Amino acid sequence: MARNNPISILFPPVEGITYRNMPDTAWHDLGLDTICDKLTPKAVERTTIASVMRAMTDEPYVAAYRIGVFEDIMKYPDLRTQMMELLSHVQFLNDYGSYKKDHDRRTGLWELLHRMSELDDYIKSVEQIRDCLEQFEVSSEALKNLHDYIEQIYNDSLFEELKKDIAALKADTSNLKSVTVGINLNRNFGVDSIGLISVNSKEFKNSGILGNLSDAISTKGGIRDDNKWNGKMHFHPVPNASEEFSAGNAGRLGLMFAAGKVPLLTPLLANTLVKPPENDPAGSVTRFFDKEISGMLDLMTRRLEQVLRKYIDFSIGSIAELIPEFMYYIRWAEYIEELKAKGYEFCTAAIAGEDSKLSMNAAGLYNLKLAAIGEVPMEEIVRNDLDFSDEHSVYLLTGANRGGKTTITQAVGLLFALAQGGISVPCSEFVFTPADCIYTHYPADEDKTMDLGRLGEECRRFKEIFDACTERSLLLLNETFSTTSFEEGYYIAKDAVRALLCRKTRTIYNTHMHKLAQELDELNKGESPAKAASLLAVSTDGERSFKMKIATPEGRSYAEDIAVKYGVTYAQLTGQEKD
Repeated sequence: MARNNPISILFPPVEGITYRNMPDTAWHDLGLDTICDKLTPKAVERTTIASVMRAMTDEPYVAAYRIGVFEDIMKYPDLRTQMMELLSHVQFLNDYGSYKKDHDRRTGLWELLHRMSELDDYIKSVEQIRDCLEQFEVSSEALKNLHDYIEQIYNDSLFEELKKDIAALKADTSNLKSVTVGINLNRNFGVDSIGLISVNSKEFKNSGILGNLSDAISTKGGIRDDNKWNGKMHFHPVPNASEEFSAGNAGRLGLMFAAGKVPLLTPLLANTLVKPPENDPAGSVTRFFDKEISGMLDLMTRRLEQVLRKYIDFSIGSIAELIPEFMYYIRWAEYIEELKAKGYEFCTAAIAGEDSKLSMNAAGLYNLKLAAIGEVPMEEIVRNDLDFSDEHSVYLLTGANRGGKTTITQAVGLLFALAQGGISVPCSEFVFTPADCIYTHYPADEDKTMDLGRLGEECRRFKEIFDACTERSLLLLNETFSTTSFEEGYYIAKDAVRALLCRKTRTIYNTHMHKLAQELDELNKGESPAKAASLLAVSTDGERSFKMKIATPEGRSYAEDIAVKYGVTYAQLTGQEKD
């Protein structure tokens, strides 16, 4: 999708904005591929949605620009319906291809008339888009800019001239009711050649072809000395389009063509044409007719070409590019409305001020996948509060297995992805500083660790991600460095956390290494203002609450927690209970 469209409602036309592409792994780890499947069954639309959301920038203006559009789209359902219908006309015009052809070559009349019809559709679409945007009181900068852009086109003197030219040309061509064709005969009364005599504003009237022939030969004056039509001749329509001329068939001598009931300017005209034999000097009547009428109407043809050339650089393509952009907002709006109807809560994200001490403050957050995939009722979802600040720059998240650690890690990534795409977020309140990109480090698949081993693969991937991260990034680590012994993993993880604090990258590190979270004082000794904090997935009496709180680890590893759950501790296996 183009990011330099002067009227884009997704990518503001501002110089100096850079975009980073969210990695495939992060898109998958956040579950956005699965969520997008819920938005639309059309692969091309899913691709468009993904391309928008994966193009990330930490420029607050871009997020605010999109958030404003989405609010208008949510507020006015009729606006989205009307705009998609109107833009589809422009899309057809853009896709037809007339404006992508070589306009230096000579163009046939029929093709030019098609182009004229397309431009007429364009004129009507521009007028209707302007009327639609005036009908709704949009408040977003992007849609206001779109209205101004359309208004500028509409009020442009060239556009006014285009309307007049097209109207005049349509009036000229709509007055064509019939054509008169002359047939030259050879000695055997066969067809020697066919030519266009005139283009008429009146239809011919039916008469008997034999009577017509008799009148033409036997009446006063007999056979004429010239070939000028006196306007009184009758005609007989062709009864069968598949019939051919036959030499010596006198019944066809006075054959004429008419388009009284079949529109002259449509492909259906071919159904009224009769072809001579393949060896006939006249060749194909259809081709000959097209050539002759184009020559006869050469002035009109040249005039039409001039009109098209004058407006060939009009902003048809720019307007057509709005269709996938509107589609992006509309698919999300339809989905959010569907979830709201089921009771799920969403809010509009807000951009943190430059003087804010918090780079994220989320109240009542939950994971969108619980609604999209798990279909957990809203009343059963446990919601949490979380913030990022200097004191809470890197979260070391520990707690019981299956206690919601991965769920909340993923939820935070989804909040940023949705908000920066302009979409409402699953929160009661969400204020944030946009991330320049979202990175994830989840356990590697077995088939990707054959060469380096699982630990080697984890280290290689972490180094690549770390090098890409900045203090404006969001990094989500899930059981990183857990594929080796505890001591080896702890040694690597400790250095990694210290490096992240130096870089001030917002991080959630979901880990079973409780010791890492118990040594915050040592980790926070550095000069960086960014500090690590211990985040605990709370469990009471072995029961998971799925609530998170700032607290030191409970002291038991997740392995021991699992052992207790399934009754495989020494005391449980031997029938003894711990004190």
